[in-house]
Order: sequence, then structure tokens, then C-alpha cells
Amino acid sequence: MLSQFYQLDGDQVVISRQQGSEFAKRVADDFNPLHDVDAKKFCVPGDLLFSLVLARYGVSENMHFTFAGMVDETSKLDFPAGGEEFDITSDGKVMLSVKRDGVNNQCQSLVNSLTKNYVEFSGTAFPHVIIPLMAKQQVMINPARPMVIYESMAIHLDTLDVKELELETDTPEFSYEGKRGKIILRFNLLSDGKRVGRGEKHMLVSGIRDYCQDMVDGLIDYYNNRKDTL
Repeated sequence: MLSQFYQLDGDQVVISRQQGSEFAKRVADDFNPLHDVDAKKFCVPGDLLFSLVLARYGVSENMHFTFAGMVDETSKLDFPAGGEEFDITSDGKVMLSVKRDGVNNQCQSLVNSLTKNYVEFSGTAFPHVIIPLMAKQQVMINPARPMVIYESMAIHLDTLDVKELELETDTPEFSYEGKRGKIILRFNLLSDGKRVGRGEKHMLVSGIRDYCQDMVDGLIDYYNNRKDTL
């Protein structure tokens, strides 16, 4: 499922602008301008790194991912041997830190199911969840520079004796002080309608400003136009 979104340079993983952009738009439904092929500061989607980790190391009962650096087309990623704690690095710089424990399952069906459902949930958070969530407190992101940064995410599974998972959104949370804030997106993991796990995605927001409906409408129109034309 992921082979078209990266290539190997020796033992290192390299992701081109085209590959990162295609993953964002076609798999994650994520139209963040940072993932555009011609972006001035191009960034590989964090969800692609998450997906590569699952594909290589499998699914564990408890997993925590901390996104420490921005990966671009020049990054040559080293994936170490698996363990309870390890880092994905490029030229010695940590890009993604992984902590995991409990039972591990390499079942391809489970890996693909969790990857697909999580990435779809994660990619569509903006604007469908983030904008109305911030609007409840009468603030919004700066439409000129919508800075929403992927900080970390965690997943807990009560059992790995499943082959397919579905994702159900849970109550999100937003808090802020001044121009900076934090968003927590929560979700439940289901198997045959029964909850078997849960998770959270943490994001940092900067450039927060007072809410303006006209600006919000313009931002959503801009986003929808990008989806229709890209």
C-alpha cells in the first residue's frame, strides 16, 4: 500500500515532494499547502511517517509517537531495529520518536486497517473539526498563515486479537493562551461495533486571532477549491 510513496537509497528511506504530496491528497485527504509539490517549505505528512512505522514494526498494544523534526525531500531516513523505544533519524537528527510496549502484531490486515482509518481521520481534521472547535471560543487560525503543527499521537488497544478496525471520533478539546493553543483530537477504535481501543492526536496552533465569519468562509472556500482543482 505504501511502496509508491517512498524509495530506498541504500538502507535509507527517501520521500520525494511528489510522493509526499500524493499521499497527503489522495490517501489522507489533506490539502495543507505545506504538502504541495511547489511549497516553499515543503513538509512530508506526519501521517506518512506513522504509516511507514506501522508497516515496518507492526501494531503494539500501546504506541506513542512524537514528531520532532520536519521531513522534506532531502531527508534520508534511518529506521533502526525495533525496540520499546527508538528514533527515526536523518543525518543524526531525530525526526520521529516512537515508544511502544505490550503485545505486538504484524498482521497485514490489521496494519492496513489501522493505517487507512487513522490517516483518513487525521487528514480531514482541518477544516471540518478544527475550525468549529476553535469557533466555540470565538477565535480562529490566521488565514494568511494557518500554522497547525502535528506534535504527537498515541494509541492504546485492549486487544490485538482483531483483523479489522473502525475509527469513531470522540470529543475533541481546544485550549489557548494569547496567540498559541493546543488541540487534542480523540478517537475510539472499534471491532465489530465493540470498542477495543482509543487514541489521541495532539496539535499545536499559532497565530490565533479573533473569530471573523467572513474570513472563515473565505478560508473554507479556499480549501474546497484546492480539493476540486488539485
